[in-house]
Amino acid sequence: MKRIIFLLAILILTKSSYAQKVQIDSTNYPKLVTFSSQQDHENMMQQLGIKSLRPGPSGNESAPNHANYDEALANPCPQLPDILTLNNGNKVTTADIWWKKRRPELAEELEQEIYGRLPKNIPDVKWTVKITDREFVGRTPVIAKQIIGHADNSAYPLINVDIKMVLVLPVNVKGPIPVLMMFGFPSLPSPAQPLPEDMEKINTAFKEMLIKSNPEMQTIFEKYPAYTPITRLSGPNFFAPPTDGNSPPTEQLLAAGWGYVTLDPSSIQADNGAGLTRGIIGLVNKGQSRKPDDWGSLRAWSWGAARALDYLETDTLVDAKKVGIEGVSRYGKAALVTLAFEPRFAVGLIGSSGKGGAALHRRVFGEAVESLTGSGEYHWMAGNYLKYGASESSSGSKTGCDLSVDSHDLIALCAPRLTFISYGIPEKGDAKWLDQTGSYMATVAAGSVFKFLGAKDLGVSNDYLKEKMPPVLTGLLDGQLVWRQHDGGHTDAPNFQFFIPWASKMLKYNRTPLQ
Repeated sequence: MKRIIFLLAILILTKSSYAQKVQIDSTNYPKLVTFSSQQDHENMMQQLGIKSLRPGPSGNESAPNHANYDEALANPCPQLPDILTLNNGNKVTTADIWWKKRRPELAEELEQEIYGRLPKNIPDVKWTVKITDREFVGRTPVIAKQIIGHADNSAYPLINVDIKMVLVLPVNVKGPIPVLMMFGFPSLPSPAQPLPEDMEKINTAFKEMLIKSNPEMQTIFEKYPAYTPITRLSGPNFFAPPTDGNSPPTEQLLAAGWGYVTLDPSSIQADNGAGLTRGIIGLVNKGQSRKPDDWGSLRAWSWGAARALDYLETDTLVDAKKVGIEGVSRYGKAALVTLAFEPRFAVGLIGSSGKGGAALHRRVFGEAVESLTGSGEYHWMAGNYLKYGASESSSGSKTGCDLSVDSHDLIALCAPRLTFISYGIPEKGDAKWLDQTGSYMATVAAGSVFKFLGAKDLGVSNDYLKEKMPPVLTGLLDGQLVWRQHDGGHTDAPNFQFFIPWASKMLKYNRTPLQ
């Protein structure tokens, strides 16, 4: 609290010198479109000729329009499109056919109908390290870097995109190390504190500023001469218990010799429909609304993760061949999209991702296609996805059963790289809404591609209609594609104690941090 007061006081009392802003003549550029989410949603419906959408189900099981949780009704079109059959009907018989023909077919359809395409004219990103600080996280000494990636907006300066991330690397490990990139809200974990003699100088200057601003403060400080308004934060806790499976995931990573990145998705693209004419999507479109096959927020966040990986490839302390991507819920969806479309990522931890992530779109259980085509979450997807929630449209009424691809295809695009699908349990808050069973079915079906490419999948058959989801806490962790349902809530934290040794083993990384 005192540190916050100090920073606020500095902002209020000191004279700030800002670089003079360059004046931009907005008349030289297309006018920036400003829509509410509802207006943008309606605009996309008009582009697609959609007159009405089916309403999404309620998550409240006592509501009249409650979501379906009856497995007998969950599979209206149980047969999934065959991953290893080309669009022309021919079978995929060699790895070469997979890489050159089938995988590009699937990627094309997933982009066209679900997630949107990356435009060809995305601007370059220039990364700048703003702060480099030596800190401690628990008992681990680290180097922490606050890094900003500025997207070139010279073609449309009315929109500015500065991608924010923080990189944290342990200094007690020799050589380049693996890093897990996590979607979240970056901050320096434990900023280094001034030495006592420096803190005394800060307090002296601070008191002088307060007195200059308000002379009455002189009397107060004379009344309490030993009082120091600014105190040092607590330092490293060398007496903290050893790191274990209950420790924060970041501490577990550092203790295992891994680094981590926290990447701010909102600095790439807003998590709402109103922001689609801003952020990186708006910058590329010069402030105009999307076309039906343009990328949505999930694809934009995954693009931002790939640009962050560009930076990591320049850092000699990072093993860029061993960088992973992680996320939970909507960021779990984004992590899976990232792993699927960006082949440089070596491993993914996909937490509680639900529909739009690992759960099958054509399943009618909990969260539905209509949940993602309504005005609340449609911005995650390509505009074309709205067609599958349409009740009245120029292209007819469609459902998830009309999709030529599904989430098993998305998981298959990750093969043969390391893919960890994680869920919790409804009793602890990882709601049935997420359709854990539908996600397991997709994972089982995707396993056929992992096997085809010489990797190991869950170790079960690929009959997704017969295989049953294993009991909670029963991890299928022997292959490149794995599954584990922990007994916690809407988080993947309980699975980190299993993810880290599994990923380290598969990546052949076994360096022990120096104590």
